[in-house]
Formats: sequence, structure tokens, C-alpha cells
Amino acid sequence: MDDDVSTEILEATYRALCKHGYADLTMQRIADESSLSKATLHYHFDTKEELLNAFLDDFLDRFGERLASESSDPRTRLDAFFDAIFAPAQDDTGEFPIALVELKSQAPYNDAYRERFVEMDRRMREVVASAVRDGIESGEFEAADPDTVARFVVTGINGMTVREVALDESPAETRALVEEYLDQRLGYAPEVAA
Repeated sequence: MDDDVSTEILEATYRALCKHGYADLTMQRIADESSLSKATLHYHFDTKEELLNAFLDDFLDRFGERLASESSDPRTRLDAFFDAIFAPAQDDTGEFPIALVELKSQAPYNDAYRERFVEMDRRMREVVASAVRDGIESGEFEAADPDTVARFVVTGINGMTVREVALDESPAETRALVEEYLDQRLGYAPEVAA
């Protein structure tokens, strides 16, 4: 598939998912968000589920790119990770967290969705555990089990999405709690913007 067509389909899927939610998402509604016809969508994807799997793959790739940090400093890597996780997307209308929770709610019934969310969780835990491990080894952080710390942090992040959607709680509140936990557990003090 041509990159431009692929990009248009995936961006239209994002918009339609945000606008209509998972339950009311149709191939026609995705087509309506693009310059393409429903027939063109079906030419590239046999079903809505196939298209949503491609959407989740793309989302996972982009998410992984946002989490990547070239810094060798573990504190800087954690700060960059938190900036990527907790900062709102610049073009986000606030509807995507709702769509994401809806997609996650389908994971118990859809193995393909579950696999993608398991991979997302694994990548987040890997970033946190690696930074924590490096910080402990360099003496910058206090001793702790990096995998346990990462699991706790990622559990908080996953809960943040539900709290944001269901309780209208700001992600900044979860970030403050996570950073407080890391400070108590590791002696991590986040960088403060000047």
C-alpha cells in the first residue's frame, strides 16, 4: 500500500475512533473522515478489525518512538519518558483516551488487541526498568528491584488513563504520585523546569 494512502487511512481511523468511539466505528465512518471511499478501505483491509489491528500496530510504533531517549543519564531518561506519557498530545481533542480505554476493554475478547496492549505494557516497563537499573548501578538511585519498580509505575500509568476518562482527573496528578513514589523508593527527584 502506498505510504500516503496508508497514512490517510490511519489518520482517518484515529479521527473516526475519537469521534464515534469503538462501538460505533464503521468502515463508512472511517471513509467519511478521509478522501477515500469505503470500497478503497475494503481493498486494503477486509474488515474493520483488520484495519484496527493495523492502526494499533502504527500506534505502538509511534508510541515506541516517543519513549525512546538517547540520553545515558537515567534520571533524564525517566524525565523524558514521563514527558512522553503524561504530556497531552498537541493535536488531541481529549477524545483519544476514551477511544483507547474502549479498545483496551476489548482485549479480553480479542487476542490481537491483547497482544498489542501487552507489547505496549512491556515496552513501558522495559524503559523504566532499564533507567532504574542504570541509576542503581551508577549510584544515582537507591537499591530496589528495577522490574518491581517498573511494574508499579506502569500500573499507575495504566490507571491514569481510566481515571482521566472516568473521573476527569488530570494526568498531572498521576505523574505527581508516580514521581513521589520514585523519590521515596529510589531517591529520584525529577528535574524542575526553570
